[in-house]
Amino acid sequence: MENLERRRTHNLLLISKLLNQRENVSPFTLLLDSLEQSASPLLQEYITRARLSKVKVVYVSYDSFRGPRGVDEFANAAQQEPMRLQKMLQTRIASIESRTIVIFDNLNRISSTIPDLPSYLSSFISPRTSLIGVYHIDIPVISSTASAYSPPSLVLLKHLGTTILTTRSLSHTVARKRARERSVAEPSFGIAEEVEGVITGLGGNDLRGLVFNMEHRRKSGRSMREWLVLHNVSRRDLNPRSERLTPGSVTLLEDHSLFRKLDEEDIKFLDQDQTIDSTFNLGLSERQRKDREGVVLPYFDAQKAEGVGEGGRILYDMGIEDDFDEEEDEI
Repeated sequence: MENLERRRTHNLLLISKLLNQRENVSPFTLLLDSLEQSASPLLQEYITRARLSKVKVVYVSYDSFRGPRGVDEFANAAQQEPMRLQKMLQTRIASIESRTIVIFDNLNRISSTIPDLPSYLSSFISPRTSLIGVYHIDIPVISSTASAYSPPSLVLLKHLGTTILTTRSLSHTVARKRARERSVAEPSFGIAEEVEGVITGLGGNDLRGLVFNMEHRRKSGRSMREWLVLHNVSRRDLNPRSERLTPGSVTLLEDHSLFRKLDEEDIKFLDQDQTIDSTFNLGLSERQRKDREGVVLPYFDAQKAEGVGEGGRILYDMGIEDDFDEEEDEI
């Protein structure tokens, strides 16, 4: 219990530092999302906390023509060359005197066109500037500049990231946990179902909360992982008309009410499952349990050592219904 409290306190303080971008704790944060759970609520959480902390936000977009509410600088990168975009962003960042966060809402486009991805991304990072990028794992990236010996772009980004946040749908996570607790195959959702016409599964982008796995790498090289939940993301979207500027609450996944309720339901299910498909009672009454404990089985006496090699004898008392055969007894 003490270790759980220590882990809860430490990891919640760490995720608070990461979301608030304090002390440049993570120069490059990589967000991995999918069609089942978008990283947009996490991006809005970063923007909201940066706005409250007086941190400037430069938003580079490939997916939209208008930036979310709370952004100080917006750059539409869909129609610009990567090198020209780099020079423009460096000029804008240099003109900002306070701490700055640079957000790329789609790293897939850059990964397929930039030959030297580490140098390109590092050009936006400085002691007072951190980088946040979103990578859509459902979109295949075919690079025209990578050599046969270079690693895939996703592997390279995971290697560069000091913090990696991987999003999951809350309802899908609960469904998978329910399957594991009952020792059945975990369900598949969306594209993983391999059903024609199915792109996203039911329960994707759950508005009750966003589950994400946090992997943070310290300067010493030590990595720390934790499953967390960002609560009530229904109003924390990238809507420019939204007036919400209140940061969301984050808890451990195991502390979420759905998970605690699920554990109680599993216990009740296991208790009821013993008699649901049987025509007789598999349990024992208190009297039957006491009678069973009072029975002395024959092999108990045979295990008492009565000399060397005598501990393995089997004692058997013949009854009147037994047919004694001397020849078989000699064998």
